[in-house]
Amino acid sequence: MTDLDPIIHQPTRLRLLMALSGVEQADFVFLQSSLGLTQGNLSTHMTKVEEAGYVEVSKSFENKLPKTRFRLTERGRERLGEYWEALDQIRLLAEGAGPAGGKRPRGEMSPARELPPS
Repeated sequence: MTDLDPIIHQPTRLRLLMALSGVEQADFVFLQSSLGLTQGNLSTHMTKVEEAGYVEVSKSFENKLPKTRFRLTERGRERLGEYWEALDQIRLLAEGAGPAGGKRPRGEMSPARELPPS
């Protein structure tokens, strides 16, 4: 079974990468407001995904104001796809873990085990 990428698995970073996966690029203010993050929180998480090579950062000035933009790299897209595949494998394993290795119907929970007498 494939391990989940700890960089992507962190909930805030997962939300960031999912937001970027749906657009060509997004600026700092848009991500901050749409995800409800503080400047420091967004900056810290973006540094992690940038260092991993999942996001590319570009900085420029527009009307003398700084503008920071982010875009998901090809590596970031690949790793995000692998992350979802790993989650699917985990889900399939859980669904197939019925009694005697048989499959349980989807949504059916495993029976409760009786505890030995104390």
